[in-house]
Amino acid sequence: MEQQDLKSWRQEIESELQDNILSFWMKHSLDERDGGFVGRIANDLKIQEKADKSLVLNARLLWTYASAYRKYGEPAYLKMAERAYRYLTSCFYDRENGGYFWLLNHEGEPISKKKQIYGQAFVLYAFSEFVRACPNEEVLKQAVQLFELIERYSYDPVYKGYIEALDSNWEATDELSLSSTDLNEKKSMNTHLHVLEAYTNLCRVWPSERLKESQKELIATMLDHIVDPQSAHFKLFFDERWNSKSHEISYGHDIEGSWLLMEAAEVLGDGELIDRTEAVALAMAQAVYEEGLDTDGAVVNEADPKGWTDTDKVWWPQAEAVVGFLNAYQLSGKDYFLNAAYRTWRFIDRYLVDKANGEWFWKVNRAGEPDMADMKVDAWKCPYHNGRMGLEVLERIEKLNVQTK
Repeated sequence: MEQQDLKSWRQEIESELQDNILSFWMKHSLDERDGGFVGRIANDLKIQEKADKSLVLNARLLWTYASAYRKYGEPAYLKMAERAYRYLTSCFYDRENGGYFWLLNHEGEPISKKKQIYGQAFVLYAFSEFVRACPNEEVLKQAVQLFELIERYSYDPVYKGYIEALDSNWEATDELSLSSTDLNEKKSMNTHLHVLEAYTNLCRVWPSERLKESQKELIATMLDHIVDPQSAHFKLFFDERWNSKSHEISYGHDIEGSWLLMEAAEVLGDGELIDRTEAVALAMAQAVYEEGLDTDGAVVNEADPKGWTDTDKVWWPQAEAVVGFLNAYQLSGKDYFLNAAYRTWRFIDRYLVDKANGEWFWKVNRAGEPDMADMKVDAWKCPYHNGRMGLEVLERIEKLNVQTK
């Protein structure tokens, strides 16, 4: 890909990020009646006014607009970030026990008080980004307190890693699963991946040796227990001793994890760990390239050791594939990774971007047809994956342009 092609791609990505993704959420997601943001919006933009409000969606909104403000300095982005921060701290925050509730009703009252570590990690990720965008001692203090809660209650000092969930009082619970589609096991790849990204971001604003040691151990734990050394895929669910409890392959998590692991090692700056992580990250990206890409350039959703089991093209794995393949190209210099990143973007632009109502469809089938019954906004459908894709691609293309001058 020539410099001129990179320039054109950059312009496309920036337009998608600002004119579609970021503008959509500013226009459609504000809950002017009950505060914060609406919990569900259908593909036809009909708002479900009494939908519950999830911690994940609200934390991801804060991260997205804080990150966008950090890049552009646009006051409207800061206003969105501040709105998300206020709602998180006024409604989701557990004033009695610390941490953040998992789910609220539409009026902002808690209906699930459990401390899902995945959710706590996203709040930590968002607060750290808010501090990066707008240095603030109070927000940093809240981020550090959340880190300390995760370490105190979720960390497993015997077998390492982090327990999935605790009850409202931070005590053991049997209700561990993240969603109805997840196994009810003590540990998961998904939670560890997002604790990793949260700790990476916190390292950028709070250079604590204790945090760095926790992060170094977490990277090693993921490389030792979660990445399968034979297949270069993530294993997904585990008991507390790291016995694997599933055989499914999630190509989206694999390609997302490949670049998040590399980012985590680079932020720590440990040369030996960077070298080890780079080899694993490239092997993961290679496995997705060889096994998970369809002929149209998109990543299929899931597989098992016998082959593909879900060939839908879900929005977030495509976004992560663009970043993950671009990262693999930057590490290896292999042109096919750059071409894969660009082809996935072309698929996104052709099939997933909703040119009529804005934002992206949740998924399309192999024929490129969206399921209109899927939500445009809900507990999981947010601007974090595709917004972050935009921000990451812009930053990475800028680095490539500097290197080629």
